[in-house]
Amino acid sequence: MTRKENRRLTRLFNQGLGKRYNTLLIDQGSEPLYLPADPYCPCHRIYFAHGFYASALHELAHWTLAGNARRQLLDYGYWYHPDGRSEAQQLAFEKVEVKPQAIEWAFHLAAGRHFNVSVDNLGGAEVDRSGFQSRVQQQALIYLQQGFPVRAQALIDDLGNEYGTAPLTPGQFSF
Repeated sequence: MTRKENRRLTRLFNQGLGKRYNTLLIDQGSEPLYLPADPYCPCHRIYFAHGFYASALHELAHWTLAGNARRQLLDYGYWYHPDGRSEAQQLAFEKVEVKPQAIEWAFHLAAGRHFNVSVDNLGGAEVDRSGFQSRVQQQALIYLQQGFPVRAQALIDDLGNEYGTAPLTPGQFSF
């Protein structure tokens, strides 16, 4: 994705949903990071990695799931083990990643983009990518049927309006 598309996404978020929640999406940094407002900066900040559009959508998915209390914590208070996770660590990672990746998938579709799940464990325990994809797909279909979290739905709507995409349908959530 080009810098132009990143600027389009950051502008869309920062002037809409982000403004309502005092949060900035920032295309800068080598690793994704969420920083709550503090004495040095009055806004919450979502940094996405290496200028990757998909990283921005992934970080936004985490933000839409985090409740008010978690949005006051560095990286929402989540733990993160880098690449090279053991099998147990990878299973724990996948368990907490199903919901944000299901939301991220909806963001990609609303922005007219292709989505790939991220198992994010290069050099670690072998991963059942197909099984993880299936769990993400099941969760996406549940959200589609029962409703996405409020902020996630607002961003899906904003993205759909910005990119001129049709409302999401179950048939779109297939690999």
